[in-house]
Amino acid sequence: MTSAERPSVSPRTERALRDAMERLFAGRPARTDGKLTKNNLWREAGVSRATMNRATNVLADWDNRIGHSPAHAQDRKQAETITALRQHLRQAQTDRDRLQDQVDAAATVIAALYAENAALREQISSQSATVVSLTPRR
Repeated sequence: MTSAERPSVSPRTERALRDAMERLFAGRPARTDGKLTKNNLWREAGVSRATMNRATNVLADWDNRIGHSPAHAQDRKQAETITALRQHLRQAQTDRDRLQDQVDAAATVIAALYAENAALREQISSQSATVVSLTPRR
């Protein structure tokens, strides 16, 4: 028997794969997270990966339909949202780092001013308390 004469999978298995494919494309998975992957296809159908790989007709249909399903559009939109959120997070982290640098610089200036202020207070307290007039008396 040649490979062309040999059936790829049983009709029952092909039906299970096609039903699983329909559920995934419709966005109503029963056994998986619903992502449009071949791993989810064989899991959703309840068959082994090797069995799915022998179902060449089903896989050809899968490949033809993968780009046109509502679930694929939803996955693509979700991926775009995740990308945008990651960019926003990177920008927020950059802003946080910049602001932390400003806080650190301000703390350094405040510490220097505090030390200078303390030194001036010490200098004032150690001087004589006598007030001397700068204008001569008449």
